[in-house]
Amino acid sequence: MPRIGAHLSIAGGLWRAVDRAEASGCEALQIFTKSAGQWRARELPDEEVARFRQRVRETRIHPVIAHNSYLINVAAADVDLRRRSIAALADELDRAERLGLAGLVMHPGAYTSGHEAHGLRLVADALAAIFESRPDGKTMIVLEHTAGQGTNLGHRFEHLAAIIDVLGGTARVGVCLDTCHLLTAGYDICSEQGYQDTFRAFGRIVGFSRLKAFHLNDSKKPCASRVDRHEHIGRGCLGLEPFRRLLNDRRFAKLPMLLETPKLETPESRRRSDIDPLDKMNLATLRGLLVQSSPKTTASNR
Repeated sequence: MPRIGAHLSIAGGLWRAVDRAEASGCEALQIFTKSAGQWRARELPDEEVARFRQRVRETRIHPVIAHNSYLINVAAADVDLRRRSIAALADELDRAERLGLAGLVMHPGAYTSGHEAHGLRLVADALAAIFESRPDGKTMIVLEHTAGQGTNLGHRFEHLAAIIDVLGGTARVGVCLDTCHLLTAGYDICSEQGYQDTFRAFGRIVGFSRLKAFHLNDSKKPCASRVDRHEHIGRGCLGLEPFRRLLNDRRFAKLPMLLETPKLETPESRRRSDIDPLDKMNLATLRGLLVQSSPKTTASNR
């Protein structure tokens, strides 16, 4: 079975995200290691890092990955913005490394006033420099496939493959596929044929060995709209069937599948409970789509 989880808040301390994941019944977890809307990051005290890692061990929630700040754009044509972005990405990778996280998810970036091919090269060069200065790093960079708004890169499988190719096929880079992004980028995973065609293309162009995680989100916008707007599972343009196929696809049986759906983020709801009722709803919907294997089949797949 895939490991179902969600992106959860670190409010109150990093370890609180693990507490929330356990209370919500998550098997995998995604977090921010800092505020996603700020450049500056507070220092991580040793005791907070130790407590976080202890809670991960105790709960056996895995993998735990992070998503980087939305401000980072290592494909930027502006020299100062790119320099700042590379420094921030390196810092976030160091934070993830210190926390023992399996991966750091990042959007490739936007080429702004440049052009697509040059932007892809800038992304690869930035990652090469970061890896070179951290030769013993264990936390993987996970390139997220994007919806393709504006000049954003990463909305075609060829973009991801190009970045990896420039990096010489390093094992330090993986890929995350987002169901909302796939649809709005033009990959019609709603129909059975479209689903098969999409993953056949992914396997040929990128390769399944690169696939490290899924973000499971329905979409408020239709196929090929190139607009990134997440919706609750089964309540958007995707519907339930694509999620049923993914959850029961043997190729993805051991991968983390993480919700990034809208939350009930109000002071009142946070005081009442650390279990977001909308997360609870979406997690239940996903688990209801799993086809239970017989004991013999399940044991043979472990």
